[in-house]
Amino acid sequence: MKRGIGMGIAITVVIAVVAAGGGYWLGERGMRVRGDGGAAAVASGDAGKKERKLLYYRNPMGLPDTSPTPKKDPMGMDYIAVYQGGQEEEATAANQVSISPEKVQKLGVRTEAAQLRSLERVVRAAGRIEFDERRVYAISPKFEGYVERLLVNATGQQVDRGQPLFEVYSPELVSAQREYAIAAQGLDALGSADEAARAGMRQLAEASLLRLKNWDVSEEQVKALVKSGEARRTLTFRSPVAGVVTEKKALQGMRFMPGETLYQVADASTVWVIADVFEQDIGLVKAGVQARVTINAYPGRTFAGAIAYVYPTLNAETRTVPVRVELPNPGGLLKPGMFAQVELPIAAMGKVVTAPVSAVIDSGVRQIILVQVREGRFEPREVRLGARSDHFVTVLEGVREGERVVVAANFLIDAESNLKAALDGFGSAGSAAARADKPASAHAGH
Repeated sequence: MKRGIGMGIAITVVIAVVAAGGGYWLGERGMRVRGDGGAAAVASGDAGKKERKLLYYRNPMGLPDTSPTPKKDPMGMDYIAVYQGGQEEEATAANQVSISPEKVQKLGVRTEAAQLRSLERVVRAAGRIEFDERRVYAISPKFEGYVERLLVNATGQQVDRGQPLFEVYSPELVSAQREYAIAAQGLDALGSADEAARAGMRQLAEASLLRLKNWDVSEEQVKALVKSGEARRTLTFRSPVAGVVTEKKALQGMRFMPGETLYQVADASTVWVIADVFEQDIGLVKAGVQARVTINAYPGRTFAGAIAYVYPTLNAETRTVPVRVELPNPGGLLKPGMFAQVELPIAAMGKVVTAPVSAVIDSGVRQIILVQVREGRFEPREVRLGARSDHFVTVLEGVREGERVVVAANFLIDAESNLKAALDGFGSAGSAAARADKPASAHAGH
């Protein structure tokens, strides 16, 4: 009996020792497992810190300006580093648009780097051909009379210099001729008279001759008058220049008064092109700039001239300033009244940061350019623009050289960004409304 009890006690002790050893072995193993796991977690955390990717440095004042390298702002403050997955990236990403690569490809998004360029520009303006005002002549008799005969009787007729235009009859003119003829004959008759008498007759003859000259009587007619001593009944008026009759008021037999314009003749060897330059371009246009002029009537042909004058007035209705270009007109190809297209090349002012014109989203209030921050992420930047050419525009602020800007599908990205903002605002408003209604509902339930 005692022997059986002793065996039972021995077996119980052995089981307890085995259990204690097993527990100790399991505990040690668990500690090793947990210890290894904790070390792995710490190592993983350290590796995560070491593997944080630096994206860029942002402006400390929150301006839309980033830098790939450390720098300071104009106030001397350091730019803040933005790491991938960090709070700074999340704060910065609030102003950015994220689009998946598949959607980028589907939208047809295309980017191009902002570059330094010498921006050459061509100012274009519509114009019209006009006569040179300095080459337009009016034929106006300085005495009263009648139109005796018309020798050129059609507007638009080509005339040569000195070609007879019309003949007039004037009683005053006939009287002046007779007065001069009598004075000239009297001076010859007083050849042996005293000097006082000859001086008086000479003054009378000179006064009569001066009146005839002031009335545009030609030297040829005066010589004929002196030679024959007979006054001519009519006086012939001739064209002062080779050109075109642009106005004819004279009619056969009509009476005219002193100073009345009967004919107008224009010299068309040189013409003006009056181009209407838009207000925003007038600061680039100066006298002396060479101009290229094309006319619809002569396709493929270019006429060269230079800006002679920039008018000091602005047309308030069209917001344009007239600019005068002088053109030689050999052969009379350029007709007044023709429409013209004027191109004024403007020289480049050195290299500036430029972006394609298609990259600009103009809302009428501000200009936006979408900048690709990284693959699939775009940031809208408000920019200040300068001069532009046909394909590029100067970016004064907002985009730096080398940054990639969206030049295709930017309107689609902008629309998606606005839609996202609207939905986020709608969601926030809905959540606020739900929170506002919740206490009331709970109170109603109570």
